[in-house]
Amino acid sequence: MKVSPVDLNLLAVLDAIVRTKSVSRAAEQAGMSKAAMSHALARLRERIDDPVLVRSGQSWHLSERAEAVRERVRDVAESARELLEPERAFDPQRSAREFRVHVTDHMLALLGTDIGTELAREAPHCTLRFLPIQPDDASPLRSGQVDLALGVFPDLPPELRTQALFRERFACVVRKDHPRVAGKLTLKCYLSMKHVLVAPRGRSGSTVDLALAERGLTRNVTRFVPYFVVALDLVSRTDCVLTISERLALAYAERFALRVLRPPLVLAPYTISQVWHPRIDADPSHRWFRTLVANAARKLM
Repeated sequence: MKVSPVDLNLLAVLDAIVRTKSVSRAAEQAGMSKAAMSHALARLRERIDDPVLVRSGQSWHLSERAEAVRERVRDVAESARELLEPERAFDPQRSAREFRVHVTDHMLALLGTDIGTELAREAPHCTLRFLPIQPDDASPLRSGQVDLALGVFPDLPPELRTQALFRERFACVVRKDHPRVAGKLTLKCYLSMKHVLVAPRGRSGSTVDLALAERGLTRNVTRFVPYFVVALDLVSRTDCVLTISERLALAYAERFALRVLRPPLVLAPYTISQVWHPRIDADPSHRWFRTLVANAARKLM
């Protein structure tokens, strides 16, 4: 099947003609000379096999078909202009859109309040919906289920866009009155203790386990939990040790009566990022929201 090309310029000509019912006024409205409008009207008549504008005595009138489609032409022409014009700037003060973000409670604890406060101040009618991080980070971003994901993303598909927000370091936490940890946490003591492991995506293994494996060592993980703050609470009421974000540990140390200690082995810092799909990379509202998130993260540095 052969598809005939459509000249969208003729749509603008038809719109001007049905609005003005005059070749000269249509030419003025469209920013054309009268001769160019007459030529375009001839092409339009040939294209749709209809006179469009007919003379009756001393005046001009729309044809029966042109009169019948006048309102539709106006709507279609306006829609076409909107589609072909650059997207309008995002106005946060007037927008009522919802921003959906996948996060761990680690990110929510460190950034959630600041992001929400800034959103309320700059975009008072917008809604912020935080959702739990998923085992598959890419699919919800591809489908549009969420706008953004915040956290640690070691294995992302190459098409996703990322922006580094800040670097995190590891720390160890135990309860303040822990019977076996009086001062510095030694590697021998660390390996002899029971460990809590936070696994937001439900997977086993971690950076700590990889670092220990490089030295031919293992640790005894007896509790796997999906939430960081729950892990901190658990450690505060047991003799377990938890290796976690230093920022998060320091933020909750007083609340849970915890001691924050340096890990007894070298653990490389890691990057916290925001991730989104290229489909909305140029969307003005999404660009604005990503900037807001980045500004909130900058306060942590």
